[in-house]
Amino acid sequence: MKGKLIVFEGTDGSGKSTQFRLLCDRLRGQGTAFQKLVFPQYEEPSSALIRMYLGGEFGSHPSDVNPYAASTFYAVDRYAAWKKVWGAAYEAGELILSDRYTTSNAVHQGGKLPPEEQGAFFDWLFDLEYRRLGLPEPDAVIYLDMPTEQSVQLLRSRESATHSKGDIHEVDEAYLALCRQTALRASEHYGWNRVSCVDGAGRIRTVEDIHSEIWQLIVQKISTFS
Repeated sequence: MKGKLIVFEGTDGSGKSTQFRLLCDRLRGQGTAFQKLVFPQYEEPSSALIRMYLGGEFGSHPSDVNPYAASTFYAVDRYAAWKKVWGAAYEAGELILSDRYTTSNAVHQGGKLPPEEQGAFFDWLFDLEYRRLGLPEPDAVIYLDMPTEQSVQLLRSRESATHSKGDIHEVDEAYLALCRQTALRASEHYGWNRVSCVDGAGRIRTVEDIHSEIWQLIVQKISTFS
């Protein structure tokens, strides 16, 4: 019996990492066994091309590397993780939680293409990683949707607090807006579970409120959590 794979996805500044941590803490607190993944694996050799790309070595703008080439950088890193880190656990029936996955290629690379070409790109990604490379498809994808204006504010605040500078994706506000539009199309294309990070009045929801909605989605997807 194969395991379950739950993926968290969201544009930069969506609070994805916070929500991922909260879910891990809750599962751990109730005694649910799981394995946690975070992509890319920046500390591993398999991420070398990703680090070069994000560091601007292939060009200072994301569009300097075409979406198909950039996607293979990330796919190789995921394949290495599958073979070395979590494949055996998944095949043995364990629960796997992943912060980013193939889904991030759809969001960040798909936006480099015009809308009329994105569907074909989404299908190519599916075929590359889930069929050709043999990586498992997620049982559920939780997509956190944050409007670009708010996500940019959160990113700049984080950079100020940590005295850091974002990568070529995070500092390009037009690119971030494009990624959000692409993410919404990908969410429809693949059937992701979309969780809005703002309320009906456009105000950012509390971390606790968003977590509560995510938890209900998880319980619905995997009944053994309830």
